[in-house]
Amino acid sequence: MKKLLLIDGNSIMNRAFYGIMSSKMLMTDDGHYTNALYGFLSILFKNLEDVNPDYIMIAFDSKTGANVRKQKYEGYKKSRHGMPEELAEQMPEIKEILTAMNIKHLELPDAEGDDILGTAAKKFSNDEVTTYILSGDRDLFQLVQDNIIIRIPRTKAGKTETEIYDIEKIREENNLDPEDLIQVKALMGDSSDEIPGAPGVGPKTANTLIQKYKTIEKVYEALENGEDDFKPKVKESLTENKDLVFLSRELGKIDTNVGITDDVEEFKIQDWNKKEVLDLFKKYKFNRFIERFNLTAEGEEISFEAVDMSNLFNINENSDLSGVKDRIKENKKIVFDFGYKDSDNEELIIKKEISSIAIYNEKDNSVDYIKNNNDSKFIELIKEIFEDESIAKIGYDFANTSVILSQYEIDMQNFSSDIKISAYNADITAGKYPLESLVSKYLGLEIDEYLKQNGVDLNNQKQITLFDAGDNKVDEDLYRVSFNAYAISKINEKLLAKLKEENELDLYNNIDMPLVEVLSSMQEKGMKCSSKELLNFGIKLKERLEELTSEIYEHAAEEFNINSTQQLGTILFDKLGLPAGKKTKKGYSTDVDTLEGIKFAHPIVACVLEYRTLMKLNSTYVEGLIPYINPKDKRIHSFFHQTITATGRISSTEPNLQNIPARDELGRNIKKAFFAEDGYTFIDGDYSQIELRVLAHVANDEKMINAFMNDEDIHREVASQVFNVPFDEVTKEQRSEAKAVNFGIVYGITGFGLAKQIGTTRKQADEYKNSYLEKFSGVKNFMDIITEKAKEEGYVATEFGRRRYIPELTSSNFMVREFGKRVAMNTPIQGTAADIMKIAMNNTYKKLKESGLDARIVLQVHDELMVEVRDDQKEKAKEILLNCMENAYKLKVPLKVEISEGKTWFDTK
Repeated sequence: MKKLLLIDGNSIMNRAFYGIMSSKMLMTDDGHYTNALYGFLSILFKNLEDVNPDYIMIAFDSKTGANVRKQKYEGYKKSRHGMPEELAEQMPEIKEILTAMNIKHLELPDAEGDDILGTAAKKFSNDEVTTYILSGDRDLFQLVQDNIIIRIPRTKAGKTETEIYDIEKIREENNLDPEDLIQVKALMGDSSDEIPGAPGVGPKTANTLIQKYKTIEKVYEALENGEDDFKPKVKESLTENKDLVFLSRELGKIDTNVGITDDVEEFKIQDWNKKEVLDLFKKYKFNRFIERFNLTAEGEEISFEAVDMSNLFNINENSDLSGVKDRIKENKKIVFDFGYKDSDNEELIIKKEISSIAIYNEKDNSVDYIKNNNDSKFIELIKEIFEDESIAKIGYDFANTSVILSQYEIDMQNFSSDIKISAYNADITAGKYPLESLVSKYLGLEIDEYLKQNGVDLNNQKQITLFDAGDNKVDEDLYRVSFNAYAISKINEKLLAKLKEENELDLYNNIDMPLVEVLSSMQEKGMKCSSKELLNFGIKLKERLEELTSEIYEHAAEEFNINSTQQLGTILFDKLGLPAGKKTKKGYSTDVDTLEGIKFAHPIVACVLEYRTLMKLNSTYVEGLIPYINPKDKRIHSFFHQTITATGRISSTEPNLQNIPARDELGRNIKKAFFAEDGYTFIDGDYSQIELRVLAHVANDEKMINAFMNDEDIHREVASQVFNVPFDEVTKEQRSEAKAVNFGIVYGITGFGLAKQIGTTRKQADEYKNSYLEKFSGVKNFMDIITEKAKEEGYVATEFGRRRYIPELTSSNFMVREFGKRVAMNTPIQGTAADIMKIAMNNTYKKLKESGLDARIVLQVHDELMVEVRDDQKEKAKEILLNCMENAYKLKVPLKVEISEGKTWFDTK
């Protein structure tokens, strides 16, 4: 059986473009984006390996491809925006690469890419050829038959996987045959392509009708015969929009008769034009592909088989941990990865148990793999190794590792090098750093290929039952964990070299790595939280929600579903006649911005806004927090991350404690549920205007520096300068507007954004901003210099050398360039402030430990740091906290910290 691989070019390029961050590593030296090219080729090579086709063809949309359907219905794809310039400029380049690879690609003037794919699939699929269509577009499901299969790429845990759709999968998900799906679309339409369908007929209704009647012709027969399967509104819509329904089927049906060749041999896989491919890969800096396909070796035949990884390293299975321990102690270093298994113990902070450990020995390029056979000696030896301060630990995701070890009462010491952190330092905008991606990015290897080469069946491995297990079962954990230990060692070497080259090694060693221990300790300790307090607050919220519901119904003069945007839009804009935005097929917009704009037009609007606020408080912070309270210690153990934000700030998840309302009086009551242990107190240190102080420092602005040195009200001083009034005569309103300008400068706010924030005209906001920059010339000078420097060097850095690459500055798109300028201006400010907080955390953690106080850091939120301390030791703890925060770094202006205390989080403010 031969195989034909058809690829939806536009779909995969879009997926690659939006799925891969446009970091410095995905640009050419002149600032040209290559992320879509790289992602497309990665997906292409993966599918060439998986499918191993005999034939291949890639279809692209042409600029006029949709015209045939637009002639039938003017609204077809009418509102669809053109692709971003950064993607559009990569489209001819991917075609140039495909030509060099001798991969046929088609683009027809009167056909969309789907029509080309559909025609090729139907024309060439038979008993001798099976067709695989790779696309993210589920509209192609209508093509599926015995010898036509759809492959949908999807991202899971940072890596791309492929979901296979054959006839059985289509039937399983839809209770319909593939060809029936076009009938469903005829009824419900398609908002993405602006195919109208019958308004009000949703996917559930359409699916149910086609399951029973199979075609829209038979649906209308049933309608005319008075069958009782139709709700009044559905019946009305189908009757009034019959022509649109039949037109929608015509628009949504893939044309399988467009003009392409009748000879499948034209799509036969061929050898690449090797020199042309090599030149293009060099141009786009695709070094990984050059290495993978050995393009520098003359005469080497191109192969889509995976790189042979069988000789990467040796595995010593069932090693003796005692013997390995002696070698580790001698080397003063352990490069490792743990294997884990899920635990159903609800009392655990992280519901994982250690199932194995793999330890890499670089001297003989081998890995010692040891299983945890529930032998107490295993844990005893792990404890001895990981609590030994003289042994440097090198691994991946120490924050997670340390907490899991603590569940075995193991206190991990000497956090030497964590490649998740070093990868973050190397590329701060990537967002996520799964190990599989780091392996691919820095080593050019694929862990799944390594597993497959060692006999691991990734498709069926997890489905093996107790009765199947036997001598033939390959131990996935053995190969996966061993590979990880090897990869961690090699990636660590590359990343440390990169950080050294970019002068970020001190930042890594002295700020970020020490912080790992601090954050894991915070997660392990957690914060006490009262479910009773949350439930009582929830009762009050529900009482107020009931009052608001009655008020809203009274204003509307009828009852309706307040949570339904469509019903709410009908009440506000059709019935009450309030000014509305654009109406779409789905109804009016009722988002926050829209409602805030008409807040004073009718009392119902304020009620709806409050109703939504309270609903979110109840679902997110009452019902949402309770499941996170650990049943054993009654504490919430939030995850604190240092590798998520591009500014360097710490973030919190599961739950996000940093999002608990701080300014809203009602929302702040949530903090009453967080309380110190009996006999303990919370001490809170809050930096005063740290980002503005950093701005004064980096801009070296004399007026700002003087204001801070004289401990003046900086917002009043700015108001005095901007509005040309004496300092003592600044009004409350002027101070408020100056405060918005101050922080707007820090965050790179636009004139439009500032106008919206302070409720003035765009012109007035621009005047405020310009006046500010005129009076504070140091700030203006800093903004100009840092932007130009960023353009030249491609990045900006904090005071501590943390780099953020800004490819947006060289974009051909004006809006993207403006975003890049704002990032260039605010990163040194926000990033430096974030680094100062990290230093303060490290120093506070260390000093508390050295002091022997019964105290620990439990929370970090924005510019605040909170410590829980025994009551009789709180004065000493206050002294340590204040000293560590105010002396974290010496700016040209003093760092000022406000210290408060309380028995609950709420009481500290």
